Amino acid sequence: MNIIISGYMGSGKSVIGRELSLKLDRNFIDLDSYIESKEKNSISNIFHTKGDLYFRKLESKYLQEILFDNSNLILSLGGGTQCYANNQDLINNRKNISFYLKNSNIELVKRLFKEKNKRPLISNISTKDKLVEFVSKHLFEREIFYISSSHTIDCNEKDSSVIVEEIISLLV
Repeated sequence: MNIIISGYMGSGKSVIGRELSLKLDRNFIDLDSYIESKEKNSISNIFHTKGDLYFRKLESKYLQEILFDNSNLILSLGGGTQCYANNQDLINNRKNISFYLKNSNIELVKRLFKEKNKRPLISNISTKDKLVEFVSKHLFEREIFYISSSHTIDCNEKDSSVIVEEIISLLV
């Protein structure tokens, strides 16, 4: 069974996915890194040169490729992966179990503001107040997709090791 980690950007999907893969001795794939490797291009550059729609098509293509070629891995999604194409159906397939890493908008903004230049969707947002507004709106729109995951993990004020143990406890 594949373990799929989802959530908004900055929620810790890659960190949790890596730690979980070490604990469970499973292969780990970060979807964004996989796309960058396959395309030999950064996500930011793909967004800036080809646009959001082009990126979402690539993302869906590579998600399908990964899920059809693997049956026992840990996969961290991009923040919007679940929200486009038929990606949610692929994720909710019976050979997968998915976990939504839920964080408050304030916690996400604390993390994201420091690295906003690396994130194409928020790189042009200049203040924390505007970022809070953007993240809050985005979370509201995307929450319907995120909560369709098999499990929701409240990550607020929790260390990554605690989150990993919580996920493991739900696997047995």
